[in-house]
Amino acid sequence: MADIRSLQDAVADLVHDGDTVAMEGFTHLIPYAAAHEVIRQGITDLTLVRMTPDVIYDQLIGAGLVRKLVFSWGGNPGVGSLHRFRDAVENGWPRPLELDEHSHAGMANRYVAGASKLPFAVLRGYRGSDIPTRTDTVSTVVCPFTGEELAAVAALNPDVTVIHAQQADRAGNVQMWGLTGVQKEAALAADRVLVTVEEIVEELTPRPGGIVLPTWVIDAVSVVPGGAHPSYATGYSTRDNDFYQAWDPIARDREAFLTWIEENVRNSEGALTR
Repeated sequence: MADIRSLQDAVADLVHDGDTVAMEGFTHLIPYAAAHEVIRQGITDLTLVRMTPDVIYDQLIGAGLVRKLVFSWGGNPGVGSLHRFRDAVENGWPRPLELDEHSHAGMANRYVAGASKLPFAVLRGYRGSDIPTRTDTVSTVVCPFTGEELAAVAALNPDVTVIHAQQADRAGNVQMWGLTGVQKEAALAADRVLVTVEEIVEELTPRPGGIVLPTWVIDAVSVVPGGAHPSYATGYSTRDNDFYQAWDPIARDREAFLTWIEENVRNSEGALTR
């Protein structure tokens, strides 16, 4: 059952050194405020999991808290590269970064297998790719009915999944709507779940296409208005495109990045300087 707690207390209780952590959200509802609290608390040696790591993971990697990244695409959407990510891969700064790369379909199926409590998922994919030679989480399986050889991907079961959503009620049931990705699957696959929300409401109103996560799959809910900035929350905020543009020169330079992190995250109580 979900407890409604401060973000600081929830992160301290649920996210630990050495954890495998999924922070999901597809251009929308990305849990930046929670990631910044992880940076402030210095939780380290993390394995980060995300279908589309963007600026949120660039910041965590640049802060030196990440030892491994499990992903299917990485970049600053609409702008270019993740320069802290690239620096870690190419130069080992601020520490070497181990990679486990997949296709989008592979990552989504890994979450589904984890949520279904299955050891692996089966899909048609990876043919003609060298990805299976670079990871021990892709293999093959022969269909017992047709004899066809298919790709198999190991289940993903994060120690903790962190997501942002629009609303929770006082019992800790959470609802999100709009452009959603694999937040539901990532939450159901995890051992522990932290959700930041825009607000607490007395009753969740059903939304077309909305996803409801019941309180019994969530450990903690933290009220963090604007907690997805610079991404957005449908019905509450819009995407801060200027920030994504501004991030590129900051991230290119190590000293500029370190200064930004100190001023806007480690020494700030807010999600981001707006």
